[in-house]
Amino acid sequence: MPNTRTRIRRHVRDTPGVHFNRVGRELDIATGQAQYHLRRLVRDGELDVERVGGRTHYFEPSFDPWERRALAFLRRETAREIIVRLHAEGPTRSASLANELDLARSTVSWHVSNLVDSGVVEKSDDRPMTLSLARPERTADLLDEVSPSLPDRVVDRFIRTVDSLLD
Repeated sequence: MPNTRTRIRRHVRDTPGVHFNRVGRELDIATGQAQYHLRRLVRDGELDVERVGGRTHYFEPSFDPWERRALAFLRRETAREIIVRLHAEGPTRSASLANELDLARSTVSWHVSNLVDSGVVEKSDDRPMTLSLARPERTADLLDEVSPSLPDRVVDRFIRTVDSLLD
C-alpha cells in the first residue's frame, strides 16, 4: 500500500468521521490525490463512507451506520452543542435549547430535524414536545472520540452568522 494511502487510513482511524476536506488539509495532500486514495480505500473495503448534510465523512468499517451518522454530526459545532446539552440535561424542549445556546429557533429546528431524521435524537409525543438522545450511553462514548477542528468551528460559526442575518 502506498505511503499516502497508509497515512490517510491512519488519519481516518485516529479521527473517525473526518470529512473529506479535512483529510486533504491536515495531511497536506492535493484534493485529487485525496479523492483517488479515499475512493480506493472505500472500494477495497478498508474504509466506509457516510454522506451527511452535504459533507462526506470517512470511517473504519468497525462503525455501524448509526455510529457513523452520530460521529458525522459530532464533527459539527452546532449539532455537537445540541447533542452535548441533551446528554447533560436529558429531555429538553427546542425553545430551551435555542435560548441556552443563544441560537435562532430556526437554526436549532434545522439541526434537530436532521438529528431526528438520522436517528441520533428522538422527539417525544408528549406536549410540550421534548427532545432526547436515541442512544445516550453510546453517544457519550462517541463524544469522547470527537473534538472539532478549528477550521470546522470557523465554518460552523460563519453559517450561524449567515443564519442570524437571514432571521
